[in-house]
Amino acid sequence: QLRLVESGGGLVHAGESLRLSCVASGDNLRWRAIGWFRRAPGKEREGVSCISSAGTGTKYADSVKGRFSISRDDAANTVYLHMSGLQPEDTGVYYCATDYPATDDYCSPIASPYDIWGPGTQVTVSS
Repeated sequence: QLRLVESGGGLVHAGESLRLSCVASGDNLRWRAIGWFRRAPGKEREGVSCISSAGTGTKYADSVKGRFSISRDDAANTVYLHMSGLQPEDTGVYYCATDYPATDDYCSPIASPYDIWGPGTQVTVSS
């Protein structure tokens, strides 16, 4: 059974960068789209970014466009979220999740299609 584990979170100052990793075990990520989501304190979970199974389709929330970049390494069964220019409003628990979309160039920006989730990694950005 597929399992996901996120890592790479931590405490950083505003303007700094982090790279989150989502590592899969138990199955191959090759045919799955991956989404990154976050939940800030006191707020609803929101979609941050996603990447299609072929890696040809990506999406970003408006709040992170130009600062975050998603990539995948299927040989390593890993998806990355590169975060730069971090701001205090980026603070939250970041989760990765998988989806089996109908096409290999699509990923969903919303949480409902994603069926397997990791436990999350905390990102804290101080001002």
